[in-house]
Amino acid sequence: MSSFLTDVMPLEPSWWAIAARIALTVVAGGLIGLDRERGGHSAGFRTTILVALAACLAMIQANLLLSVYGKTPGFFSQMDVLRFPLGVLTGVGFIGGGAILRRGDMMTGVTTAATLWFMTIVGLCFGGGQIVIGTVATVVAFIVLSPMKRLDTWLRCERKATLVVYGSRSDIPDLSNVLAPLQCSAVFVAWGPTEDDRIGATYELRWLAKDPDASARAILAAVSEAQEIAHFAMHSTTG
Repeated sequence: MSSFLTDVMPLEPSWWAIAARIALTVVAGGLIGLDRERGGHSAGFRTTILVALAACLAMIQANLLLSVYGKTPGFFSQMDVLRFPLGVLTGVGFIGGGAILRRGDMMTGVTTAATLWFMTIVGLCFGGGQIVIGTVATVVAFIVLSPMKRLDTWLRCERKATLVVYGSRSDIPDLSNVLAPLQCSAVFVAWGPTEDDRIGATYELRWLAKDPDASARAILAAVSEAQEIAHFAMHSTTG
């Protein structure tokens, strides 16, 4: 097995071997990209395939140059063939950075950027002839992105939100009695003007819940019975 994994990158790969590497890369990129496309993410089906395919082709080019690498300068100029895959990884870093957006405490695109970076590695594996490693990596990535995503529906994760209630500077509203039954903590941040030019007290809320939407509605319902709410915003990180 060890010999098979180390001998799959011949100095002169056949056209059939190159075609197989490209085809497997397209299949792997399509499988992961289709899952991202169904989720409505920015980097979907075609983008994932193109990123993986670019990495594959760069590695194939490096493989083809291995047969001439190390010759004397009298035959041709010296070249570091690993510059091709390293250049692809650098380029994907810029693409991934562009996919990540931050608006205040909300960050989106982290999983998308990680997926593009991971698929680049998969493309390099297929392009270099490491078929077994590339196939296993694709299967693992699909499991992580699709079936394991269901863990989010039953894991109790920490939720965060910003709450603003109307009040006066002379008396800070006490929300502990209202939020204690919901296992939610409220930390007073500051007084400030609201959108309708009234005075509001800003709080940072933290609580554990499986369903962020249902728990947020319960918190809003409980607070609204005791205080007049001016603003409420969830803090979240999405892929």
